[in-house]
Order: sequence, then structure tokens, then C-alpha cells
Amino acid sequence: MTEYGRGPGSEPWHPEDPLYGDDGWGGQQAHVGQQSPYGGQPQHYPQQSQQEQYGDWGQHPQGGYDQQQYAYYDEQGQLQYADGHGQHAHGHGQPQYDQQYVGHAPQQYHQGTWDATGTHGHVPYAADPGDPYGQQPVAYGAEQPDFYGTEDAYPPPEPPGRRRPEPEPQPEPAVEEEEEQHPFFTGADDDDDDGDDDPKGRRGGGRGKDAKGGKGAKKRRSGCACLVVCLVFGGGAATVGYFGWHFYQNRFGAAPDYAGGGTAETVTVQIPKGAGGYDIGRRLKEAGVVKSVDAFVHAQTQNPKGNTIQAGAYTLKKEMSAASCVLLMLDPKSQANVVVTPGERAAAVYVALDKKLGLSAGSSKKIARAEYKNLGLPSYANSNSKIMDPLEGFLYPGTYPAAKGMKPDAILKQMVAAAKEQYAGYDLEAEAKKYDLDSPLQVITVASLVQAEGKTHDDFRKMAEVIYNRLKPTNTETNQKLQFDSTFNYLKGTSNIHISESEINSNRDPYNTYTQKGLPPGPIGNPGEDALKAALNPTDDGWIYFVATDGQNNTEFAKTYAEFQQLKEKFNANSGN
Repeated sequence: MTEYGRGPGSEPWHPEDPLYGDDGWGGQQAHVGQQSPYGGQPQHYPQQSQQEQYGDWGQHPQGGYDQQQYAYYDEQGQLQYADGHGQHAHGHGQPQYDQQYVGHAPQQYHQGTWDATGTHGHVPYAADPGDPYGQQPVAYGAEQPDFYGTEDAYPPPEPPGRRRPEPEPQPEPAVEEEEEQHPFFTGADDDDDDGDDDPKGRRGGGRGKDAKGGKGAKKRRSGCACLVVCLVFGGGAATVGYFGWHFYQNRFGAAPDYAGGGTAETVTVQIPKGAGGYDIGRRLKEAGVVKSVDAFVHAQTQNPKGNTIQAGAYTLKKEMSAASCVLLMLDPKSQANVVVTPGERAAAVYVALDKKLGLSAGSSKKIARAEYKNLGLPSYANSNSKIMDPLEGFLYPGTYPAAKGMKPDAILKQMVAAAKEQYAGYDLEAEAKKYDLDSPLQVITVASLVQAEGKTHDDFRKMAEVIYNRLKPTNTETNQKLQFDSTFNYLKGTSNIHISESEINSNRDPYNTYTQKGLPPGPIGNPGEDALKAALNPTDDGWIYFVATDGQNNTEFAKTYAEFQQLKEKFNANSGN
């Protein structure tokens, strides 16, 4: 017994398949009249067209039916069977088949079997005349003759009276030319869902195209929508263009800048210490000197000396080009500053302030003496009542703005604040005890002596050792006297190198270290950082004497009095004494 269409590889049946049912093809298996040429193995044939499944209309060319039947539906829609002689089989008449297989005759029973009564469960429908694949060759068994559409086909083609006429090709409707075919502009998107239910495309009970809400309204809405879109896109394009232009200018374009050397109006701009090019440019722009920060930064970088602009006050013109502004700031004439040099005395600072501020001589010195307690001096600054100037040693070296219109006490206060900040970085209390000094003020005094007597940086540490060795109680060489010309010159307000012994020995002032032991009452100048560090880190070589053998910059040191005499003779020889 062979089962067709159920072998391996056959597609699974679906319960809702119209060719599959409880009383259809799923019943008895078909009995073959002869043994299968495949040895009784289950066979699988690909699905073929209905004509190839049933063979010819009359007699199958390679096998045959003992009784020929075909199926059709009558006028009442009932399934009827008729044999080859025109007799109808009703009910459960069982057709008998004398099935013979020759070669590879493509016989297939719709992947099912007949039931026990011989009633066919489902009868296939005739092929659709409009099926474009109806006359294509099958994939399997294509070597057999194709009887589709001939008198030998099974089932036979319908009589001409029962055939469905093929639909006549309809001419394509003429498309009205419109300027815009996009649904957005034609108003197609404005149709409601209700319009799809009207087979004639009408809405509102058959109202015409010009009725309210019809085609005219759609065109009006489409026009408004177009206007809105144009405005939105136009505004967006303008915005993008505006920001794009600014981005290009900021990224690639030249920075805004004035032309020329500026107007006749002048302004003073103060540049703080440590300010960079951008900070300087910002202050200049705020003062109306340059037009943009970027223009100044560019001009500064283009000038080889642009990075040498220092802190201080500058008298500049308004609306200057960035390049001319840089040139003027590099000119000392534009710098409205007071520069305190290391070792400079307070008296010299007062004179410079009077000149920069346009004040009468002595004005700054008078204000300093009257206001020194209000300038922020540290508490140890006034520890000795014999101090000649309380601000001495506390006007820290540096550059300070001093333009006309500014007050001397305000500038002096900045100098004192700078000194106080720098000294705070050292533990002067501990350093004073380390070198047997009475107070931090004496540490600053030692630094001022190192600055005044030392000629070079290399001299500073040796000079500090000389001071500490002479201050020692065990000093029998000078008996704790410093014997510095610098202290006597400070007392006199001079800078003489050649001082007579009679003049020195006759003066008993506390600042005369030839006649007075120990340190002077206070600093004799404003020491710089190098001198202060040397005072806190002297050498330890035993130096106790020194002589400027060339009379100016060449200072030589000695450990004994005999070595000192040799240096003194050298000095006399060089100076013509």
C-alpha cells in the first residue's frame, strides 16, 4: 500500500486548508492497481497544476480510468458527478479507477486519499482564466505532454456559455496637469477617513467639489500651509546664515579693530601682575583703547617684543589700533608707573611718586610720615623708636601704577601689601632666633645691608656671613661693629664711597655702624628676594672682612685682619690713593 503526498519532505497540512477535511482526503489511502516502480517506498511529487494532476479529459494516455467522471456544480450550487457518457452520479457513487503507472507519470491526489465511501471531500475549482501562471511548465515531470486548454484536459474547460469573460482593459484616466503633485500641496492629506467609505469619492451626502470643506477649501488650506512653510524655512535659513556668518568671522575672519593711532582723549589702564595677553586685552577693551580682545592678542603675538609687556599703569589713547597700542605700551613714555628697584631707599620712592603724580616735591614723603600707621604695616615694623622711616624695608621692589589723579598713600599701601605678602612666606620669627636676632625686623635689616654692600648675586651669601660673624659676642676683630659705609651714607642720604675717618668717628648716630655696635635701628633700604634668601642662608666659610678692590663691583673677602690689609692696599692702588 502506497501513500502519496505523505512521504518525507512533504509540506505539513494545515487544518483550514480547503483541500483538507475530516471527510475529504484524510480518509482511506488510495489503492494502486500495480506495484509502484519505486519499490513501495513513499513517494513525493511537487504540487502541479490541476490539469497535470488528473491527466486528459477522455482517456489518460499512460493509464486510464475504468469509468470516466468529472465534477461540476449545477445551477443550485450542488456538487454533481458525470461519467464520460453524460450520466450523473449523485450522492456517494464511488468512482473506480484502474490506475496504471508508466514511467514517471505525474499522478497526485492532492496530497490525500479517498474515504471509505469513495466520496471526494473537496473538488478543485477550475483554473482561473486570468491566472498568468496557468500555462507555465511544471517544475517536476515537465517531460510529459501538457494538455491544459485542450479537449484532452481534465477537468474540461467550461463551455463558452459558462466561462467568465475576461475583463476588458480599461483606459487609464487622464491626469490633469497640476503645478504640484505632492500630496501636501494638492491637499490630499486633508481628506478625512470618512471619505474612504464613499465609493464615488464624495463627502457630506454628495456635495459638490466647491461645497464648503471640499476641494476649494483644501486649496485654500494648502495655500496657507505653503505660506507658513515658506516663512518657517525662510526664517530658518536667515537664522542659520546669521549664525554661520558670525561663526565664520569668529573662526576665520579678522577680529574687529580700530584704525590709526587713536583719538586725542587719553586714559590710564592698570595692568596687574601676572596678567596675560587675554586679560590685558580685556582691560584695554573695557577702557575703550582697543575694539576687541582678539585684535590685541593677535597684535601682541605678531610683535617680537609683545610678551615683554609688564604690569603697571599705562597712559594710552582711546580707539587705537591693536598694533599701535602694543607699540605704545612697549614705549617707556606710556608707562605711568613707579618702579621700586631692589635696595632702593624709601626717600627715592617718594621723589619718583611726586614726579609721576605731578605733585610738589616732598608731598609723598610728608603723607608717608603722617599715614604710615594706616598703610598696613606688620606689627613688628615699628619695634624701634629710633627708626628714621617706618616704611623703610616695606616698600617691596616691583612696578606699581602711578598715574596722575592717583593718591600717594594708595600707591604706598600697595607696596606695603606686596612686602607683607612676601615676608609672610618665611617664618621670620624662627629665623630671627636662629641667628640670635631680636625680631623679624632685624632679619629684614640684615637683608637690606646684604643688598647695599653686595655688588653681585654671588656676593650676597658671603656678605650675610660677614654680618653674622661681626655681630657675634666672640668677635674680637671688629668688636661687634659692622663698620659699613652704607649705613653712614643712609644716615646722610648720600652714596659716597670715600668717607674721611674724622667724619665717621665724630658721628654718634645709631645708624653709624663705625661708632655703634650691632645693627642699625631699621633697614637702610628695601631688599629684594635674593638678598632676603641670602640673609636666611649665609655661607659658613669664616668670612669677616670684605673690600671692593676696584672701587665699584669687584668685592673680595678675607678671614683675617692680615688678609684684609692686603685687600685694602689693592683698593688704594686701584683708586689712586
